[in-house]
Amino acid sequence: MRENDMLFFRIVPQNNAGLVETLGKYSRRKEAGLHFYIPFFQTIRNVSLAMRPLRLPDYSVITADNADIKASVTLNYHVTDAMKYMYENTDSVESMAQLVRGHLRDIIGRMELNEALGSTTKINVQLADAIGDLTNTYGINVDRINIDELRPSTSIQEAMDKQLTADRERVATIAKAEGQARSIELTTKATNDALMATAKAEANATQTRADAERYRIDTVQAGLAGADDKYFQNQSINAFTTLSESSANLVVVDSKHIDQLGQLPIAGKLLEKGLK
Repeated sequence: MRENDMLFFRIVPQNNAGLVETLGKYSRRKEAGLHFYIPFFQTIRNVSLAMRPLRLPDYSVITADNADIKASVTLNYHVTDAMKYMYENTDSVESMAQLVRGHLRDIIGRMELNEALGSTTKINVQLADAIGDLTNTYGINVDRINIDELRPSTSIQEAMDKQLTADRERVATIAKAEGQARSIELTTKATNDALMATAKAEANATQTRADAERYRIDTVQAGLAGADDKYFQNQSINAFTTLSESSANLVVVDSKHIDQLGQLPIAGKLLEKGLK
C-alpha cells in the first residue's frame, strides 16, 4: 500500500465504498474505481457492501412460563450506508446483534415453551418484521434471518423426556387394555352366538320332533276315524294274543264288552293259561 501512497491514488474495489478521511475526519464517499488523495493529510477506507453471514452464539431466552431455552440464530446482512456504518456506531454489527437478541427475547417471552418450540417459522417472520431496515440506525440491512435451533435447557429436556416416556407408556397401556377388552368382547360374543345357535338348533329339533309326533297322531286319528268294527276286533285279538304269550295272569275288561269275551278264540287260551 505504501507504493500507492507515494503515487497519491487508491483503488476502491467493486461492490465497495471508499470513505475519504481528511485529517482523521470523514469528508466524502468514493465509488469503485481509481481515486487520488493527499498522503499524510488524507486516507481512503474501503467498506465492503457485499452480503455477509453472521451467526449469533447460543444464548438463553426465557419463555412466558419461565422455561429456559437456548436460541441459535444466523442471519445475512449488508452495509447500506457506509458512513453510518463506520462513524456513527462504535460497532454496528455488534449493535445489530444485540438488537436481534432483544427482539427475540421479547417475542419468545410472550410464548409458552411448547408454543415456542413449535413456532420457529412464526418467530422468524415476527423477528424479521421487528428488525426491519436498520439503515438509519446502523447503516445495515438484514437480508435474511433464521432461527436455527430452540433447545430447552438440560433439566427441562430431561423432564420433557420423562413426560414423553410416561405418555408413551400410558398410551401403550391404554391400547393394551382396549385390545384385551375387545378380545374379551369378541370371545363373549362368539360364545353367546354359539349358545344361541345351539339353543336355536335344539328348539328347531324339538319342534321338528313335535311336528312329526303330531303328524303321526293326526294320521292315526284320521285312520281310526274311517275304521269299522272289524278293525277294532282284530286289534283286540292281536292284543289278547300278545297277552296270552306274556306272563300276565290278570286281565281287566270293560263290563260293556264282557259278554263278547267268549266269542274270542284267544280267550280260551287265556283261561287255559289261568287254570294251569
